[in-house]
Amino acid sequence: MKTELMYLIWVTALTGVIWIPYVWDRVRLGGLVSAVGYPPQPGPLSAWARRMKAAHANAIENLVLFAVLVLSANATGVSNATTELACQVYFWARLIHLLSYTFAVPWVRTAAFVAAFGAQAALVYQLLSH
Repeated sequence: MKTELMYLIWVTALTGVIWIPYVWDRVRLGGLVSAVGYPPQPGPLSAWARRMKAAHANAIENLVLFAVLVLSANATGVSNATTELACQVYFWARLIHLLSYTFAVPWVRTAAFVAAFGAQAALVYQLLSH
C-alpha cells in the first residue's frame, strides 16, 4: 500500500474515533438517557470535551480536503518523497491539533493547523505541477 493511502486511512481512523471521549463525558455528566435521547437542552460537557468536539468538527471538515488530494494523487500516479512527507506531516499535525485544542495549549493548536494546511498545499502543488 502506498504511504499516502496508509496515512489517509490513519487520518480517517483518528477522525472516526474522536467522538468517543466527548460522548463519554456527556454520559458521565448528564446520564445515559439524556445522551441517547433528544432532550430540549443537550446534556452538559466539560470544557475539555467542548474543545474536543470543536476539534472533531474541524478534523471532519479538513478530512474531506485531504482525502480528495490523496485520492487524486493516487488516481493520477503522483507519488514521491514530497507527497509521502506531506501525508505524514498532515497526520501528526492533526493529532497534535486535536490534543492541543482539547487541552487548551496556547499557540500549538494554531501551529499544528498551519502545518496541516501546509501539507495540503504541498499536495496541491505536487498535483498541479505533475
